[in-house]
Amino acid sequence: MKKLRLGIPKGSLEENTIELFKRAGWQISYNSRSYFPDIDDDEISCSLVRAQEMSIYIDDGTLDLGLTGKDWILENDSEVVVIQDLIYSKATTKQARWVLVVRDDSPIESIEDLEGKKVSTELVSFTKRYFAEKGLSVHVEFSWGATEAKVVEGLVDAIVEVTETGSTLRANNLRIVHELLKTNTQLIANRVAWDDPWKKRKIEQIRTLLNGSLLAVGKVGLKLNVSKNNLGTIMLLLPSLKAPTVSGLFNEEWYAVETIVDRSIVRDLIPVLREAGAEGIIEYTLNKVI
Repeated sequence: MKKLRLGIPKGSLEENTIELFKRAGWQISYNSRSYFPDIDDDEISCSLVRAQEMSIYIDDGTLDLGLTGKDWILENDSEVVVIQDLIYSKATTKQARWVLVVRDDSPIESIEDLEGKKVSTELVSFTKRYFAEKGLSVHVEFSWGATEAKVVEGLVDAIVEVTETGSTLRANNLRIVHELLKTNTQLIANRVAWDDPWKKRKIEQIRTLLNGSLLAVGKVGLKLNVSKNNLGTIMLLLPSLKAPTVSGLFNEEWYAVETIVDRSIVRDLIPVLREAGAEGIIEYTLNKVI
């Protein structure tokens, strides 16, 4: 049987990726010693791969499809097909930034001040190319970890580090000087696999359902009944992806209304809807919005 070879990112993206696939309809299971998770789809085989290496294995054809950060695709200079951006606060990761960081007391105020200086980072190749494109001569060395400590202790002049909010950097008396790159999780495919009709159809299935799961996160469905006299007011109050669905009830003076709204506004919205004449309000969770 033909199979699509799927890479699951091992590490910080692992748990959220498996949860995302679960929401999309695939159950992935494995034990801590296994690098080959089971999936309840005979057309897919899974491998656990570090996010930093994912694009390498997809680029060379070892894997057909996988999830990794835009940063590691650029770091590896991989020629993969980007199938879908997956920017999401729970299922994968928030959009993060790779930034140039110095100590608070550093005289470095701009990227130009890095000329002739030493920088430590995990994102070595990209950082070297970035400085070269700016016409700056900077010594960039690979960091095996504890990157922030290197600049705190004065081992290097600056670091290039990934951050979402910058709060950890500020807590360590560090200062962001320059942003090099915004990154987020991406669904990527091997070019040969993408040109294969069977594999492309399977990849499209996965993309559609993953994207549907992402769209559903943070949203809920609302159903309610409203009289003909109050329908206009309710329609003005209800946000939706496009427009609320309205259907007539057996009693011609009443309507059923259904819509999708952000979960964050529901606690304030429901009391307002009740005051405007809505009855029988039902809130329900969503797995996918296609």
